Amino acid sequence: MAARILKIVLGLLLVAVLGSALWLGTAGRPLLRLATGSVSRGLCDAVFVSQVDPEGVFREQHAPQMRAIAWAIRSRVDRERREVRTSVLGAFGARAVFRPGLGCLLMHGDGPVPEAAGFQPEPIASPYPDHTVASGDPAIRTAIDRAFAEPDPAHPRNTKAVVVLHDGRLIAERYAPGYGPDTPIWAHSLTKSLTNALIGILVREGKLRLEQPAPVPAWRQGGDPHGAVTIDQLLRMDSGLPFDETNGALSPLTRMVFLERDMAAYASRMPLAHAPGTVWGYSNLGYVLLGRMLTDAAGGTAADAARFARRELFAPLGMAHTLIQADAEGALIGSGSSYGTARDFARFGQLYLDDGVIDGKRILPAGWVAYSHSQTLDTGYGAGFWLNLKDDTRVPVWNAPWGMPQLPKDMYYGRGAFGQYVVIVPSERLVVVRMGISLDYGDATGDLVAAIIAALHRPPPQ
Repeated sequence: MAARILKIVLGLLLVAVLGSALWLGTAGRPLLRLATGSVSRGLCDAVFVSQVDPEGVFREQHAPQMRAIAWAIRSRVDRERREVRTSVLGAFGARAVFRPGLGCLLMHGDGPVPEAAGFQPEPIASPYPDHTVASGDPAIRTAIDRAFAEPDPAHPRNTKAVVVLHDGRLIAERYAPGYGPDTPIWAHSLTKSLTNALIGILVREGKLRLEQPAPVPAWRQGGDPHGAVTIDQLLRMDSGLPFDETNGALSPLTRMVFLERDMAAYASRMPLAHAPGTVWGYSNLGYVLLGRMLTDAAGGTAADAARFARRELFAPLGMAHTLIQADAEGALIGSGSSYGTARDFARFGQLYLDDGVIDGKRILPAGWVAYSHSQTLDTGYGAGFWLNLKDDTRVPVWNAPWGMPQLPKDMYYGRGAFGQYVVIVPSERLVVVRMGISLDYGDATGDLVAAIIAALHRPPPQ
């Protein structure tokens, strides 16, 4: 009997080992490479860009998404070489390298690092005071304190920063321990709003036109249906490219960002799911292609593109700590790889509130702001910004609300994963930035902004 039981146990173990080997050789391999790539780059950014505790970032950002294998992930930070290496039980290694002025680059193998020296950017003067500004209004302070509260420990908000501008003036801000006014935070898809602005600058300079076919060399072959896709459609996400940020670890987005060296080449190969201009679908693919266009227009290298962004956008606005990272081919990742402080993004929101003009200087073309928050098809999306117009339907695939129904209809906003927001309310002359690591989107940003508006309308005490 004992021998029979032993045979059964050994048989089950053999099946488990063979099954594991098969999984690692097929579906498991890209998943584990994705995991180590994500952790390497995330911790590289934490140490060398944000300069915050990497263990805290792993605990709040990575471990909850990788519960099954978090125990097996090992990372090593090499501050002398300015790199982070990560593996799963010694295998599926990934390496991310910091380049001055350019941020961290996820390497594919141990080959030479392109533009390894980066560049030394000229400092940008900040328009803000040196100290943190606390509101003198107890109602505003209470609203911001609630944004940092943790009502449900099982679903933490992990708010890191809130900044409030009213009538162009900084009236309130607060930061989590370890973060401050000069801490760049991963902005995720707020990057798409930055890409909108940089494309706008190229339009103002006459280097691009919204209605022109997208200048993607791979799409210029005769008869290719991609050839009808315009820059406008890429910005509006109705290009016909598929909805690429789907449920599950492996999606076109995660494959592109963590497994591909040349992200724009990968995006250009993606078949159209619909005829251009007919169906809206959330598209990181499209914004990666826009990032390639920006880079080509700026000179062709990551350093060229970074200098262009600093000279034409960040410096005039006083965005002293903002950068957009590039892929291994040197193209800006226009979809989601920027870092900036909450103050920087508040200043960016103010640019749009002031119709593309800052300190009397026009940065964006006349009419660009109105274009950016004009409705695309029958959706709650404009061109690089979300709108507050739709209460009757929800975002396809995600089944999430388009906007924030408790806020005025003229509100529009930039939004990034894990709770990054630049909320612009023209009727209130208000910009509110909220940044954090809220994996469950339970960040209550709409309630925060509504409470601030209510406080601004409250009559002063007699």
